[in-house]
Amino acid sequence: MTRARYSQVSLDSTSYYHCICRCVRRAFLCGQDHYSGQDYEHRRQWVVDRLAVLGEVFAIDLCAYAVMSNHYHVVLRINQKKALGWSDQEVADRWMQLFRGPLIVTRWLKGETESAETLKALEIVQTWRERLYDLGWFMKCLNEYLARKANEEDCCKGRFWESRYKCQALLDEKAVLQCMAYVDLNPVRAAMAETPEESDYTSIQQRSEAVMSESEDNLKPTLLPMVAANTAEAEDDDTVCRFRLMDYLELVDSTGRAVRDDKRGAISAHAAGVLDRLGIDEKAWLAHMKPKQQRKPIALGALDKLKEYAQMTGRKWIAGQSLAGW
Repeated sequence: MTRARYSQVSLDSTSYYHCICRCVRRAFLCGQDHYSGQDYEHRRQWVVDRLAVLGEVFAIDLCAYAVMSNHYHVVLRINQKKALGWSDQEVADRWMQLFRGPLIVTRWLKGETESAETLKALEIVQTWRERLYDLGWFMKCLNEYLARKANEEDCCKGRFWESRYKCQALLDEKAVLQCMAYVDLNPVRAAMAETPEESDYTSIQQRSEAVMSESEDNLKPTLLPMVAANTAEAEDDDTVCRFRLMDYLELVDSTGRAVRDDKRGAISAHAAGVLDRLGIDEKAWLAHMKPKQQRKPIALGALDKLKEYAQMTGRKWIAGQSLAGW
């Protein structure tokens, strides 16, 4: 029996998830259909644009994405802590960017409600807060929007997506990086691009362009950053698994060069290295590879005291436990 998607999400186990969704009958409804001759390539940009919008509304971070001709992949991180930190008004403002709120919430935002009405409005807002870090609602807002837009363009009704999205929990850092590399290499494996940075509508191309231009494109989705020069001192929650961006680019490049019998494409063995392709100076690369300066622990004391402090401050771990006095 098929299980509900919410039952596959356990924030106590992991906040990282890989989601896949395919077009109905795996038809090329987001690319060039070689059978009918129809060109739906522009619809791939719809996916990217919608991810950019939802990323600004939901407390769900985008780690990787790849929009193919008949399906798409996303690697997401659910940021419950961020959602719980929003004020009630911010939650309402965010939700109402996507949906029309009831009159009672509109009146509450204007300060026109009495005490009983205020309590009801806050109850509704609390429901919205929970939805803003709910994976199912994120995917609903993505897929339903795209299906309606495509059906409107085709002047038809009916299903656009083959079935409910597939969901895969990523339980450790190795799984997250392995899945991200798999997603970013999809166009290369499908022989749609020769190198990862030439893969259109992918997060690896977006990250590569950011490295070369040293600026972010505001029209593209906001990606959860990796450790780089400008994020070296960021908190652990602000980057993907504290993994270095340059290391990840090398990981994707070396993985993409491996020839697989079940895939059509691979990075050519004669292709230049990723550093040369992106115009990265070798000295800068070596400087980036130096061990990061150890940050001072946020607390010092006996091991039992550190564990108690971690629990009281909502942390699972306190750095520097090896220095704790016994």
